[in-house]
Amino acid sequence: MLFKQLIEAFDIIDSKNVNGNSVASYLKSIKQDADIQVYPLVGPKGSTDMLKIRIPGLHGKTSGGDAPTIGLLGRLGGLGARPERIGYVSDGDGALVAIALAAKLLDMQNKGDFLEGDVFISTHICPDAPTAPHVPVPFMGSPVEMAQVNAEELTPELDAVLSVDTTKGNRVINHNGFAISPTVKEGYILRTSEDLLDLMQITTGKLPKVFPLTQQDITPYGNNLHHLNSILQPATATNAPVVGIAITTETTVPGCATGASHMTDLDEAARFMLEVAKSFGRRSLKLYDEEEFEKLQSLYGSMKHFQKLNPFS
Repeated sequence: MLFKQLIEAFDIIDSKNVNGNSVASYLKSIKQDADIQVYPLVGPKGSTDMLKIRIPGLHGKTSGGDAPTIGLLGRLGGLGARPERIGYVSDGDGALVAIALAAKLLDMQNKGDFLEGDVFISTHICPDAPTAPHVPVPFMGSPVEMAQVNAEELTPELDAVLSVDTTKGNRVINHNGFAISPTVKEGYILRTSEDLLDLMQITTGKLPKVFPLTQQDITPYGNNLHHLNSILQPATATNAPVVGIAITTETTVPGCATGASHMTDLDEAARFMLEVAKSFGRRSLKLYDEEEFEKLQSLYGSMKHFQKLNPFS
């Protein structure tokens, strides 16, 4: 369980004065030699603090091994919408889950439990992000552009990506808890991973929930097309397979709403992501079928143009 880490992390980020160094200090208090980077990222509407944590595995690339690396990305516009709203907003849940996962993995290493592969965790820390108009409910905006965050988080070292994001401002996912997306790779929306469905059943004790994707959802922000939200934006900037982990509700909840986060849902999502990281590092889990993907490409060609903002310009 990650309740302890979630509560500790929430206590830190539910603050007008939180920054990346606040979170880094918390993580360093768990493991002093943790590999953590914090630096400002400046965008058109202000700045935010990028936070990156690399957690080496027993046979990961950091240690000279060949075990695959998974990225766990906490997606959000901001932790707060000050001064418009007071306090932590629902949109911050992706960052909260990512920070709690980093804390848990560092604590596990202190206790002698190491994953096989490296785990890269990243999010950004912004207590005063702008809001943005969106139907059916307002979105949280961001002080930086999505492409800027993608450029910081997505590197060739990543063999797979889980993108966790609050996904409550819609009418297509009507479930309290979390839902996963089909796997997205190089412009293709692939079948949902059976291995992920199995793990979701095990970690939740319930039937798995999968949320629908459209082709628009996996195109870059800035093309004036409707997007469910930013959860699959990492898929526009990497060749690695990407799966969205959506924190969901039965009703439509704005990302800028306060008092709208549910600790049990966050724990379920975090436990699931942790188990995926364990299995992926030891190569006992696949996010997609490599042979079927190759056949798709041989039959229908590349779909990488969907990863580009202006593919034919």
